[in-house]
Amino acid sequence: MTGPDDFAATRWTLVQAARGDDTRARDALGELCTAYYAPVVAFLRRDGRSDDEARELAHGFFARVLEGGSFDAADRSRGKFRSYVLGALKHHLQQERRRQGAARRGGGIEHVALSAPTDTHAGFEVADPRDGDFDREFDRQWAHAVLERAMSLLEAEFGRVGKRAQFESLRPWLGGEAAGESQAELAGRLGMSAGAVKVAIHRLRQRFRELVKDEIAQTVGGGEAEVKEELNHLLSSVG
Repeated sequence: MTGPDDFAATRWTLVQAARGDDTRARDALGELCTAYYAPVVAFLRRDGRSDDEARELAHGFFARVLEGGSFDAADRSRGKFRSYVLGALKHHLQQERRRQGAARRGGGIEHVALSAPTDTHAGFEVADPRDGDFDREFDRQWAHAVLERAMSLLEAEFGRVGKRAQFESLRPWLGGEAAGESQAELAGRLGMSAGAVKVAIHRLRQRFRELVKDEIAQTVGGGEAEVKEELNHLLSSVG
């Protein structure tokens, strides 16, 4: 499970820290790559590549990122970092296809782009009608990664106050009714009243929502409205 320290991995502050050639910048880039590895691999698999091919291409993409410069143009004021990473990945794949095509022709000639890349599209080629499916898979994996980081932080909070066992008992109730055990049975097992268990479950859900919202707020460029929009997108991606 992702540790609580990784919760900062997608924050725009980390993107800012990743600019430069010092150790701190390289560490920040490494954290960003770790946070987005699963969504990138999922996107590549959806594109019809085998597990090994997807991982090899993902490694190539992140190796290029780690070489420097790939995130230099990322700007919080332009919106979601999630969209920026996806656009950078598409751009990387287009460059790979162009390089391989040039190598097959024996020329290695660079062709002029038909259109410039944007935050959400890499440009250079006619749009593939399957792109929407690939983007949705990327977003689905991104959403699961956000939820996992929020869950890790929530677990750490309980652990710091000596209530990790209580957290494990309450966690099945985060998404609704827990299978196989009633709240009354849970209360008896925890030595709590039924009312106290109900309050504890409510607070657990509330805190989890706050952590998810906080994670999202660190990856968008706007205010409350954009956070709400991105939260709705996350819920639809995992729904």
